[in-house]
Amino acid sequence: MTPVTPRVFVSHLSGVPVFDPNGDQVGRVRDLVAMLRVGGRPPRLLGMVVEVVSRRRIFLPMTRVTGVESGQVITTGVVNMRRFEQRPTERLVLGEFLDRRVRLVETDEEVTILDVAIQQLPARRDWEIDKYFVRKGRGGALRRKGETLTVEWSAVKGFSLEEHGQGAESLVATFERLRPADVANALHHLSPKRRAEVAAALDDDRLADVLEELPEDDQIEIIGKLQEERAADVLEAMDPDDAADLLSELPEEDKERLLTLMRPGDAADVRRLMSYEERTAGGLMTTEPVILRPDATVADALARVRRSDLSPALAAQVYVCRSPDETPTGKYLGTVHFQRLLRDPPFTLVSSLLDSDLVPLPPDTPLSVVTSYLAAYNLVSVPVVDESGSLLGVVTVDDVLDHLLPDDWRETDFHGQEGVLRGR
Repeated sequence: MTPVTPRVFVSHLSGVPVFDPNGDQVGRVRDLVAMLRVGGRPPRLLGMVVEVVSRRRIFLPMTRVTGVESGQVITTGVVNMRRFEQRPTERLVLGEFLDRRVRLVETDEEVTILDVAIQQLPARRDWEIDKYFVRKGRGGALRRKGETLTVEWSAVKGFSLEEHGQGAESLVATFERLRPADVANALHHLSPKRRAEVAAALDDDRLADVLEELPEDDQIEIIGKLQEERAADVLEAMDPDDAADLLSELPEEDKERLLTLMRPGDAADVRRLMSYEERTAGGLMTTEPVILRPDATVADALARVRRSDLSPALAAQVYVCRSPDETPTGKYLGTVHFQRLLRDPPFTLVSSLLDSDLVPLPPDTPLSVVTSYLAAYNLVSVPVVDESGSLLGVVTVDDVLDHLLPDDWRETDFHGQEGVLRGR
């Protein structure tokens, strides 16, 4: 009897680690590559797109895959570290198949593909697309409530033409466990059409986090394809410094139109940041550090830095200022570091713990001086004040790195090439 090989649904492979025969992790699965075939044969699975430690995406042929089980992929042989480039005859299974609308051969009824099953051929290393998990109905309530069923690959038709207005809910679901930087990397490698569809399916906060991690060209492309009201909402959800950087790249009329649609308070923060030179403390700073009044306690401070939406750099220290406690604040009094907060009783006033030796910087401080300041004092952020001593914002080390690295650093490897180059 011919042994039955297990069936694997591709949504379960997204982000799964890939290991070499020695047990060392090579990277993580980001997509699968298939080729449609003629003559009534099922689509053949050519390989996997694997993201290695340097964020480079490489091609792993299925002939090198020895196991797909228990939440991991095992490979054998030498891995080709050359960057993956999609060929015209190839299709990305997660990026292009999921959410695609096709028709059942028997009834001509329209269905939406929610998942794809693959299976290894017996006694061979070849893999084929085996089945589709689909939902009946087209969009809206029907799409959410329609009957779901698993059908053979041959039971559907409609893969030969490019689909316009393809949904993205199932693909977005595969991104749920990824960090914003990883989602951004996935979006960057999709076609412009698919990138716009996925961006439209993300909620405002998630899209804002992802936009902050994308290259400038992708940011401009995506924000330009959103409806203006939604684009303004996404800009409000972004960190003010990142929103200012993005808006500064848009034509003047588009920039003003979006600023007008934003909430006045958010727009004011962004306008203030855009008034400073880019490579200065004012142009680098964020206007949303953790600010406390002098009568706040250690317990108050710890509650504020515990917020999950704070970056580690912003949560590392709090800034004590007189009222008002939103930038630009009242007089800046000093900084309390997170480690100091952990050493004192909860009822202690933060005003008694100030590090007043940390001299704030004026907004026109050049980038080179800001960098030296952070390095000299081993800091992850530094306060920026105006002539009256009011806190305007803080410059964090991640924003400094963004401006020290090459403009295209998000699109290039930050580690050297690894492994031996071999043909696909």
